[in-house]
Amino acid sequence: MSKLFLLLLFCHVSSPVKHSLKYFSTGSSGVSDFQLEVTGLVDDIQTVYCDSNKKILEPKQDWVKKMFEDDPQHLEQFAQECFENLPNFFKATIHSLKQDLNQSGGVHVLQRICGYEWDDETGEVNGFMHYGYDGEDYISFDLKTLTWIALKPQAVITKLRWDADKARIKYNENGLTQIFPEWLKKYVDFGKSSLLRTELPSVSLLQKTPSSPVSCHATGFYPDRAVMFWRKDGEKLHEEVEHGEILPNHDGSFQMSVDLNLSSVTPEDWRRYDCVFHLSGVKDDIVTRLDKAVIRTNWEKPSDMTVPIVAAVVVLVLVLIAAAGFIVYKRKKAKCPPSSPDNGSELSERLNQRPE
Repeated sequence: MSKLFLLLLFCHVSSPVKHSLKYFSTGSSGVSDFQLEVTGLVDDIQTVYCDSNKKILEPKQDWVKKMFEDDPQHLEQFAQECFENLPNFFKATIHSLKQDLNQSGGVHVLQRICGYEWDDETGEVNGFMHYGYDGEDYISFDLKTLTWIALKPQAVITKLRWDADKARIKYNENGLTQIFPEWLKKYVDFGKSSLLRTELPSVSLLQKTPSSPVSCHATGFYPDRAVMFWRKDGEKLHEEVEHGEILPNHDGSFQMSVDLNLSSVTPEDWRRYDCVFHLSGVKDDIVTRLDKAVIRTNWEKPSDMTVPIVAAVVVLVLVLIAAAGFIVYKRKKAKCPPSSPDNGSELSERLNQRPE
């Protein structure tokens, strides 16, 4: 189930005008108090967080906070859904699932991801709703046939009962085809300065050791609709290349990398390679030629370290010699008997004495 949810949560779309609204909800029973948490995302950017147990409803973007201030009715509608409707529904659903699966006590977790995707250029739309139970995919709603799909054999009895609940099916259809599209268009309108922005990355060539692949790394770009690849003589490479995933940065931007194995490439041929970064909606690509002089690395050449290492060894030897000499001197001094005091008057008196 976790793989399915992560796939839906972080999937990347190729169209620059495709938007998505997703709500990821998790309810837990069998603990001290029933817990329900909801996370909302627009274009895979977290916009709102709700905790029904702690009565927390927190906008995660400035433009979402402004939208709630300008549209208090929408805020009230969202709060009612999170604090009342969803907790009651999740409690009842977990109770019925326990009966379907002949379960008694213990901790049980129900997860749901639902949402809507919309292409404002082609008009293509897609609504979805999936449930997971106790860590496994369980059941999914088919908006085209308005029926439920059992994702495991144990879910068939739940499917039959939910298919017979026509009021619930109508409620889901209305949410996925009416309410969510309205909300998504509202969010895109309020957040367009952020959601529709374009930011180009900084691109660097990185290498861990002289024998490691060279990584072409781009960070700080937005949105996440981007591709990056290595070329040789202007032709895209498919072999000796490893593509990394697009990953989020803490500031809402993204990063990605693609590695090139140079084990079979001669130094003379390096100039034939370059790395290309393309951001959807941007005309010009960022092209970085493979050049040893610009590669950033965390290793040092042995020749560069020779002088400071030799100097450090010389200083250490001199310190040890000085310390050894001082110790020998102290030991010799300790073994010598103390000299007699120099009594000048007594010596003078003896010299002046004459025999009688």
